[in-house]
Parts: sequence; C-alpha cells; structure tokens
Amino acid sequence: MSETTMKDLYEEGRPYEKCLAGGPEKLTDTELLAVMIRTGTYGESACRLAERILSLPGYEGLPGLRRIPLEKLRELRGVGKVKAVQLKCLGELAARMAKASAGERLCLDSPATIADYFMEELRHEEQEHLMALFLNTGNRVLAEKELFRGTVNAAPVSAREIFLEALKVHAVNLVLVHNHPSGDPTPSAEDIQMTRKIYRAGELLGIRLLDHVIIGDCCYTSLRERGILTERT
Repeated sequence: MSETTMKDLYEEGRPYEKCLAGGPEKLTDTELLAVMIRTGTYGESACRLAERILSLPGYEGLPGLRRIPLEKLRELRGVGKVKAVQLKCLGELAARMAKASAGERLCLDSPATIADYFMEELRHEEQEHLMALFLNTGNRVLAEKELFRGTVNAAPVSAREIFLEALKVHAVNLVLVHNHPSGDPTPSAEDIQMTRKIYRAGELLGIRLLDHVIIGDCCYTSLRERGILTERT
C-alpha cells in the first residue's frame, strides 16, 4: 500500500476520531462536510474533496452549498449524482433547521426575530423573493407564502394578489419580507413606494400591514422602525 494511500486513509478517519473524542463542535467545516460525504475518490480523501468543494470560486464556504447549482456539483470530480443530491439536501436541511429554531423565538412585534426567521432562507438568494406572513386577530401566523420571485433588481408586486391571498386565509394583519441580493437592506425608493401602496390598500380593506422587513447579508431593515408605516403614510 503506497504512502499516499495510507495518508488518505488517516485523513478519512480523522474527523470521526475527533468527533468521538470531543464532539462535532470540534470539527472544522471541512471535516464536518467530509463526514457527510463519507468517501473521497481515487487518490483523494473525503477531507480533500470536502476542501475542494468548499473552495469553489463564487460558492466558497458552507453557505455556498445552498447556492451552487446541482448540475455544477455533479460536474466536480469525485462528486457525481448521489453526492450532489446529498450535498444539496444537506444545505436545505441546515436552512430549515435554522428557520425552525428561529421560529421558536418568532415575535411579530420584533423585526429582529422576523429577520432571524427568514435570514438563512433568503440571504443567499440571487433573486428577490417576496414573502408574506398572514396573521389572525391575535397575530398568530395563519399562513406563510412566497408571493413573488423577481429579478436581482426588483420583485414585481401586485397589492391585489397580496390581499387575495390574505382573504383566502381570513387574515386581518400581515407582515411582508423580501431580500436584497446585494446584501444591503437599505430600502430603495421603489421599496418605500410599494410598501406605502400596500399599507394604504390594507387600511381600506381592514387588513393591516404591520411591517415590511428587508433582508440583507446578516442584517435587516424594518420599514416600521424607519417610520414609513404610520397613519400618515
């Protein structure tokens, strides 16, 4: 058995040994991913393959696993169809776990918890997504729905479609959330204009827009906190 093969075998087992000795929190991102993909390829250990995956230009690090297209993963030497599907499911599972954890702390009077709830789902998206939380009289969530998926510049918004969805679930309040792919959550003039239009339409229909939260990269802006949602809107 060659020296290279012996080294690869050692690298294959090292993440497992570290996890057993100190727990998964002791593993690096590369080692955690290596455990998930389990095996490398000819002449390359799982750790080395994981390192190569996490270093892909434009998709660096663990967040890149959610953004990298499935077909691009499949093209990587040593990945193939099965590992590509596993990696995409791993990224989706991580995002859902983060959202479920944030949901336990969700407070609709707190823009910070609303931002936490949607952060991992939206902050890596390359297009704008407009989400809505539809609420009852006690501000409990009746439904959560993606309303629009737009370009990197704008998400076309129809107040009519938003309130048709609200009426379907008998909502009396709603919260809007959308992301800025640039990572900067500063509201544009279009964001403010759209928010005011929806706020006014909701007042006429008896369905109140409580907030519009814009998601950036690990940051957010609340238009309610900015004073845009007022009786004089």
